[in-house]
Amino acid sequence: MNDKELVADAALDYVKNNSIVGLGTGSTADIFINALAKKISAESLNIKVVASSTSTHEKANAAGLNYISIDQITELDLYIDGADEITENLDILKGRGYDLVREKILARASKCFIVIGDQSKIVSKIGEKYSIPIEITPIAWKITKILVEKLAIKCEVRENLTKNAFAITSYGNYVLDCEFNETNLKKLGDEIASIPGVFEHGLFIDMCGLALIASNGQITKITT
Repeated sequence: MNDKELVADAALDYVKNNSIVGLGTGSTADIFINALAKKISAESLNIKVVASSTSTHEKANAAGLNYISIDQITELDLYIDGADEITENLDILKGRGYDLVREKILARASKCFIVIGDQSKIVSKIGEKYSIPIEITPIAWKITKILVEKLAIKCEVRENLTKNAFAITSYGNYVLDCEFNETNLKKLGDEIASIPGVFEHGLFIDMCGLALIASNGQITKITT
């Protein structure tokens, strides 16, 4: 069992019968989906799941999970997802994919948000390895970008994989990948969110209560 499989398996301990579980997006989350399906089958559990992306929805259906739409819920019991960066204070960076809006909705609506990952996700500060993504509306995007640049030291519109157009999120928006000097992430998040044209950003601050980190076959728990 590799570290991703190990941490996905460890997250199963937090799944309770008769609950609604939110499923994240990404390689580690995919492993968790399959592990969850096996647990439900083996223990005859009554679990409903909600997905953070179209791809996760498809994987949940393929695994035979009892899927419900995000439009049908007002809260969920547990949300399990990976992350791009995790600090010891449980500041989380997400959004290298294209579904951070639904991911943040589920994280905020969950009674318990658990991040799973391996040691490579641990950083001393957010932005250490990756830029901070900001999802913006295509309408007047140049104006929004200029406003964001007043806060940022670097700000680029994300391109698609073939580099021939801008990347488009699941909500039809563009993404700015940015770097900032500001170290107060709560303040930074509030300032970004106040800019007209900003749809959402990848800072998940004061949302996560537990991170399960796998390294060399061992699980470490980081709590607030």
